[in-house]
Amino acid sequence: MSISMSSASLPIFKTMLANLAHLLDKGQAHAEVRKFDAAALTTFRLAPDMLPFTRQVLIACDAAKNGVARISGMEAPRFEDNESTFPELKARIQKTLDWLATVPAGKLDGTEDKEITFPVGREATRTMKAEAYLKHWVLPNFFFHVTTAYAILRHNGVELGKGDYLMGKA
Repeated sequence: MSISMSSASLPIFKTMLANLAHLLDKGQAHAEVRKFDAAALTTFRLAPDMLPFTRQVLIACDAAKNGVARISGMEAPRFEDNESTFPELKARIQKTLDWLATVPAGKLDGTEDKEITFPVGREATRTMKAEAYLKHWVLPNFFFHVTTAYAILRHNGVELGKGDYLMGKA
């Protein structure tokens, strides 16, 4: 039996976004316990040419919602991208989860061969079949940004381990 497009996407996004919210809780608690401005974490970047923590969270949310929207043919909600605090970022994650919960499995299942054209950078597009798009673009991009958010917090002393990343809280 083959895996369905819905089972290969929706539960994964749900679990990892919940885990990402957990990481944010730990980051916020770390700042509170150590008595420093949480913006030191939310604005941090691992390298001068990489996006800061807040953008990692926003892009992870966008990867999930936009990927599912393109595959399902549904319209993804547009968010303002103005979140800058841990509570605002958690609300963004929750809005993404709330929208994903509205996507019927039937809108995703059977779309494996559907052609998906999506933006690559500011000027270019790429076209892939939906199954390849999910497996080789959406999921890797999503995990990259969740992992980078984890790495930024861990780098800054937040007590996180592999169990926090993989806790399976859904």
